[in-house]
Amino acid sequence: MEDFLNQCQQSGDSAYAALKSLLENLEHPNTRSQARVFFTNLQKRFHTKHLQDQCFQSYHFRIHDILLADYQVAGYQSRKKLTMLEIPSIFIPEDWSFTFYEGLNRQSSVSIFQDKTVAELGCGNGWISIALAEKWSPLKVYGLDINPRAVKVAWINLYLNALHDDGQPIYDQDNNTLLDRVEFHESDLLSYCRHNNIQLERIVGCIPQILNPNPEAMSKTITENASEEFLYSLSNYCALQGFVEDQFGLGLIARAVEEGIAVIKPMGIMIFNIGGRPGQGVCKRLFQRRGLHVTKLWQTKIMQAADTDISALVEIEKNSRHRFEFFMGLVGDQPICARTAWAYGKAGGRISHALSVYSCQLRHPNQVKIIFDFLKNGFQEISSSLDLTFDDDAVADEKIPFLAYLASVLKDHPFFPYEPPSGSTQFRDLVAGFMKVYHHIPLKTENVVVFPSRAVAIENALRLFSPRLAIVDEHLTRHLPKRWLTSLEIEGASDGKPSEDVVTVIEAPRQSDLMIELIKKLKPQVVVTGMAHFESVTSSSFEHLLDITREVGSRLFLDISDQLELSSLPGSNGVLKYLAGNSLPAHTAILCGLVRNQVYSDLEVAFIISEEESIFKALAKTVELLEGHTALFSQYYYGCLFHELLAFQLADRHPPAQRANPKDVSPEMIGFSDSAISVLNDAELSITGTTDSPLIRMDVDQSFLPVPAPVKAAIFESFARQNMIEAETDVKTCIQQFIKSNYGFPSDLCAEIIYADSPLSLFNKLILCCIQEGGTLCFAAGSNGTYVSAAKFMNANIVSVPTSAETGFKLTGKILSDLLGGVHKPWLYLSGPTINPTGLLYSDKEIAEILSVCAKFEARVVIDTSFSGLEFNTEGWGGWNLEDSLSKLSVSGSPSFGVSLLGGLSFEMLTGGLTFGFLVLSEPHLIDAVHSYPSLSKPHSTVKYAIKKLLNLKEQKAGSLLEAISAQKETLRSRYEHLKKTLQNNGWDVVECYGGVSMVARPSAYLGKTLKLNKSARNGETNTDGEVYETKLDDSNMREAIVKSTGLCINSGLWTGIPGYCRLAIGLDDEVFKQALECINRFHKVVTTSS
Repeated sequence: MEDFLNQCQQSGDSAYAALKSLLENLEHPNTRSQARVFFTNLQKRFHTKHLQDQCFQSYHFRIHDILLADYQVAGYQSRKKLTMLEIPSIFIPEDWSFTFYEGLNRQSSVSIFQDKTVAELGCGNGWISIALAEKWSPLKVYGLDINPRAVKVAWINLYLNALHDDGQPIYDQDNNTLLDRVEFHESDLLSYCRHNNIQLERIVGCIPQILNPNPEAMSKTITENASEEFLYSLSNYCALQGFVEDQFGLGLIARAVEEGIAVIKPMGIMIFNIGGRPGQGVCKRLFQRRGLHVTKLWQTKIMQAADTDISALVEIEKNSRHRFEFFMGLVGDQPICARTAWAYGKAGGRISHALSVYSCQLRHPNQVKIIFDFLKNGFQEISSSLDLTFDDDAVADEKIPFLAYLASVLKDHPFFPYEPPSGSTQFRDLVAGFMKVYHHIPLKTENVVVFPSRAVAIENALRLFSPRLAIVDEHLTRHLPKRWLTSLEIEGASDGKPSEDVVTVIEAPRQSDLMIELIKKLKPQVVVTGMAHFESVTSSSFEHLLDITREVGSRLFLDISDQLELSSLPGSNGVLKYLAGNSLPAHTAILCGLVRNQVYSDLEVAFIISEEESIFKALAKTVELLEGHTALFSQYYYGCLFHELLAFQLADRHPPAQRANPKDVSPEMIGFSDSAISVLNDAELSITGTTDSPLIRMDVDQSFLPVPAPVKAAIFESFARQNMIEAETDVKTCIQQFIKSNYGFPSDLCAEIIYADSPLSLFNKLILCCIQEGGTLCFAAGSNGTYVSAAKFMNANIVSVPTSAETGFKLTGKILSDLLGGVHKPWLYLSGPTINPTGLLYSDKEIAEILSVCAKFEARVVIDTSFSGLEFNTEGWGGWNLEDSLSKLSVSGSPSFGVSLLGGLSFEMLTGGLTFGFLVLSEPHLIDAVHSYPSLSKPHSTVKYAIKKLLNLKEQKAGSLLEAISAQKETLRSRYEHLKKTLQNNGWDVVECYGGVSMVARPSAYLGKTLKLNKSARNGETNTDGEVYETKLDDSNMREAIVKSTGLCINSGLWTGIPGYCRLAIGLDDEVFKQALECINRFHKVVTTSS
């Protein structure tokens, strides 16, 4: 013993080395008893407090007893005391940890730790871990500490309490010793458990909550050979952790909670000791915003440790409005700030602070785990925006599952997949499933067509039929065009045909008897109405409406938005009751706008249900032509609500009932408008693939390249945030800066900026303005085919401006000058700087010449920049500076000439499924005209928040975003080169491409050739039993022929407007792009074989 003490007396490091040797003896079974007896004798030698303190000063250690309460637990006698070794370089148990243990003791349930797997963070000398194991018999306790010396001392203390004084094991009622129940490991918080895949049921922690006044000290490497002062400081101070709670000294707790979420089991509990210095509200919010229910187990006051420097808290107060809470002595009840407490302490006063023990449990454990798993995989910087604090459980029950779903989509999918214009297939499946399970209506997915909003659905349906007269429920007319609501053309034209220019809408009361009287008298061709609540409970009013509209030949769109309940116990709904037993008549469709959710009052999506194939297919085409798409994230959100209602249901528990067939509709029933029929029959719109035969899509204006991390972060953050203020979603200044820096468009011409879900929907409002003005839309040959088809659908006057291969199918001033002289009130649509679909670029000189010609002929110009921003071959180009051109033209004072800038950010900012359109207007009467069509599908506040964040990143030249944009430009350049080579090798003439996500080429080797193949031979296989497909290849069948023979979908010359030239999109996923190249090679073989 004397030799041992002599070694200990030399220094703290020597004492630690001597104790390590004793630990080795304790660990070895042959020397364990002898080593334990040695400690017994050592404790007897320093048996009083005075001698123990003297030992600590002289020999750098002490052994003493910690007294525990003497009471019964579950019929077993608890130990009265624990024997503990302490050394200077580790945390010494005091009020802080004693209060924590008292809080743990307040857990009334005996099973709180019994048979559970537990981890203690910041275990120090291990006394709490050992006490927990002693009292509650857990399955395993992992005591974890970053201080390697603390871990060694904790192991010694474990042996001291697992063995009698004579070295014999102490067994509990289960015939286990503490050695079976407790382990200690060196670990930075929960790293040991994470690396060893240990799932925990309880996590307890008593860890530092004050920033080190010397930040550099915390950057040192932690080893057992570090200085005693440094190792001891680990128990008092923490470093910055990169969390918003760092400002309160709670960053380490925040990291511990987030690491705990990853390893704790779903019903697990975390218990933390937190000093009340930041204030109780701040402490509770730390847990609540991470999705945990919080219970305060215990609170008391303790003296501020004299060896802890609170100057870091004083510094925080100096740089923020926050005030920490201290008290003067233990009896003081008026809080004082950190600065006052620091001064009082320096003057010899004693200061105290509250100390609380919090128990917390995840409210949606599986979903919250998914969210934090997403954040830790490269998105930690947005964790400060996450707020899962909810006063209303109903809000939490909606938002947390959605955030989890969004996190899983962003984490698991590099890009957002193609969805048909009729809406997300998954969302339509869920709507049909909800109707089937809860209302016993056997709908199919294709019966559901999704729209951005109820107002858009109503207007699109009316435009599809263009009725002479429509009666619309007065509650549903607010967003219809003003011209429709003021027109008096009730009688129609003299030839009896409806006017396609103006739809006359008569407002009607919702009450069914009054509505029916109006229908009988006015005989409208279309009726759009809802139902009063008292009439919707039974089906009689609905049946009466069906009968009367059938009799007079009216098409009926019935709105059930107010009656549809997204609930596991939906109320009685007469319309849906009727549909459970009767097929939906061909002249009737059901309309529903989803706006009622607990989280976002303005988030909307709508759907129309029709069981008439021609109707639901045509309605889907109206979305493609007039809107482009329905916002994907709105469908995700409501899809989650439907999924939550369906997830626990057993499949096919209720077999579908036999439904009565509907009566025949009147032959006088209005059909689609002439312009709609022409477009639906002739335009190249989307082709629907099947699950068994998916299409390879080179025919869509969408990028399927990987969505960059900054974009995913902005999307998630926009939904994770709560209580966004208007300034955070006001994108006007950002858009002005964006168009000025990209195109030199002057901000003084931005009289108003209008936003929408897509540039296409904004363009369609301009088409209506052109029609209203009696103007003529001019499209260059080689314009986006969907935009041209949209103008045709709405019966606009259209002129095609010829272009030539010599100029790359670009507009020239000369061609335009020759044409505009003979055009009445011209409106020129111009895609640029990147031309869609050719991928060529207009130079600044070329656009200046075009604008000059337009000014001369007083033409309005719509410059569509929405396909620009991904220019990958810009040598000698130089970009645009519209300010110079427009300033010169404004001097000329042409009264009708004006430039409107149409734009979008989905390509430029690589936003994938997050689409956004803007329209910059400078002319007051044009602004008024656009606003007279109020059904525009406007972007949700979350979209504008994300867009603003990305635009700010671009303006700040944030490296990660700019690198991603640069990488995608290089990918597109490489794709173009590969596709160009493959096409040329297979007999195509390729037009040089300089940017964007599409290119054009002429299948010269195939035009006029005969293609013959078996219907089932898509993959080049022969099948003598299959139906034969034979055709002579030209523009009218090129697309169909390539799809049938290879499954590759492109656009032909009918879409591009350039005879013989096809459009091919290049922004595909790597694997899909390879398949597309194989399809081009295969088509060559098929045609060659056929010929």
